Amino acid sequence: MKLITTLMIDELISQAGETKRLRANYNIHESLSDTVQRLFIAAGLSTYFRPHRHLGKSEFAIVIRGLFDVLVFDDAGVVTERISAGADTDIFALEIPPGACHTWIPMAEQSVFFEVKHGPYDPAVSLVFAPWSPEEDSAQVKAFQAKLLTAGIGQRVA
Repeated sequence: MKLITTLMIDELISQAGETKRLRANYNIHESLSDTVQRLFIAAGLSTYFRPHRHLGKSEFAIVIRGLFDVLVFDDAGVVTERISAGADTDIFALEIPPGACHTWIPMAEQSVFFEVKHGPYDPAVSLVFAPWSPEEDSAQVKAFQAKLLTAGIGQRVA
């Protein structure tokens, strides 16, 4: 039996704060080849989840601490959906359909979600980054994140 404790989540949040990406995950699945991938993801306020899609795979998530905005985009980088999930909202879980381009924006420090999606996980093919979004370590990330923070439905972020 695997037990998930408050202390484990606290430690994951602490680990996230010590990384360059301000993000850390704790895998429940045993290997990347597992047919179901289950993991907790802790994210600091300034972390950047580059907009991406999972081809042929949906993503189910439960926000267990903090607050996230989740944006869904069309192929041109126009926001088609924006929701807030977590503390002080009516939404605590969501499923992103297969192939939907999306990003997560932590809106509170110490935010954590639990994610479930089909495996296996192969980083070369399991996700496709939006070509209109800056790469993770590029100089354009900060300006792009500022656009994401205020982008509403119908606005183009690219």
